[in-house]
Amino acid sequence: MTSFTLINPATGREFREVPRASVEETDAAIARAVVAQRSWAALPPVARADALRSFARVVEQHVEELAQLEVLNSGHPIGSARWEASHVAQVLNFSAGAPERLSGQQIPVAGGLDVTFHEPYGVVGIIVPWNFPMTIASWGFAPALAAGNAVVLKPAELTPLTALRLGEIALEAGLPEGLFEIVTGSGSVVGQRFVTHPDVRSVVFTGSTEVGTDVAAGCARQLKPVTLELGGKSANIVFDDADLEKAAAAAPGAVFDNAGQDCCARSRILVQRSVYDRFLELLEPAVAAWRVGDPSHDDTDMGPLISASHRANVEGFLEGTDIAFRGAAPDGDGFWFAPAVVLAQPDDRIAKEEVFGPVVAVLPFDDEADGIRLANDTIYGLAGSIWTENLSRAVRVSRAVKSGVLSVNSHSSVRYWTPFGGMKASGLGRELGPDAAEHFTETKNVFFATD
Repeated sequence: MTSFTLINPATGREFREVPRASVEETDAAIARAVVAQRSWAALPPVARADALRSFARVVEQHVEELAQLEVLNSGHPIGSARWEASHVAQVLNFSAGAPERLSGQQIPVAGGLDVTFHEPYGVVGIIVPWNFPMTIASWGFAPALAAGNAVVLKPAELTPLTALRLGEIALEAGLPEGLFEIVTGSGSVVGQRFVTHPDVRSVVFTGSTEVGTDVAAGCARQLKPVTLELGGKSANIVFDDADLEKAAAAAPGAVFDNAGQDCCARSRILVQRSVYDRFLELLEPAVAAWRVGDPSHDDTDMGPLISASHRANVEGFLEGTDIAFRGAAPDGDGFWFAPAVVLAQPDDRIAKEEVFGPVVAVLPFDDEADGIRLANDTIYGLAGSIWTENLSRAVRVSRAVKSGVLSVNSHSSVRYWTPFGGMKASGLGRELGPDAAEHFTETKNVFFATD
């Protein structure tokens, strides 16, 4: 078996080798999952629920270990990493309520009884990105398992460590062998095999829109359902009646969290022209106060970018732009990048394309209609924020902006008990929320004749 080398993004140093699975090894993992799924689906719902709660409890016992792995492997600040590990346990606990609540329907018909059942797909293939390795993995595997499926999960090549450890924790918690398989390797081999293998009956992909389109096309040829969570160029809309101090103070966290490596990043700040200059005056000290540094320190807001090549790509977006001001970042080893605020026009590249780094474009708009037009002037539609003290305006704008997840006077995008997903080029389907497990099932209708 070949391998690939992991690099600590905070130091730029190699620290571990991880196996790179072949097609044959991927097929073997899928075969184990097929066998395990049959027994898992046959368990009483309460047994599956108890198993997931046990999984959650063991994750809770390993929050610090998982967080430290994420600091090492991904460069996430330790405070963020602890939240992410705890979030995995929360998603598992929430999903544990699903097996006993996947209720079908009794539909009135003449001459008999008609009922529906939620049947699991079988084996679900989950392809996880490198930006939030633990949390995004759990959004797929927890509800998929709750619905009676087995899971084969491919973590990103850059960040496999927490997925590997979660696979071990699942076994420690008592989940059956083969039910939750972790397969490390390249997307062109392992991920592509999830798409083409006939026993993988559903695929969940989080990543770029370009790759997601290819995944969707491959799944379509197999008539295989797919959930896609893809790119974003989300707008943070600040109206002239907003609490400007609060909006400006919150803006850095909305785009620089996780070093901007977030599909939900509010990477366009649209500010009503009458308060544009004042907002920038308030934004500058907020950006200056954003602490970039050693991810192992509790007071760090932002760590490094994930790799040298990604840093070079982010730097390329700043060429020829009007940089208003920047924050600070460490020098020396590691893939550090100082947050940047750019003054932009609607047709600028920086205002159109997803940077996936700590760079935000600020654009003025004239009135409510103009703000909505600019917010929708993108191929993406994942997240966004609206800052206004006018309730009627908040309702009008939230209905008019084409995004799957919006926040008014905040930047919240993800709660495990509410739905998450995008519109347009930001994806297909929804994750999380009360219906997450049902999305991993097919509805079967059965009619019992009584006449």
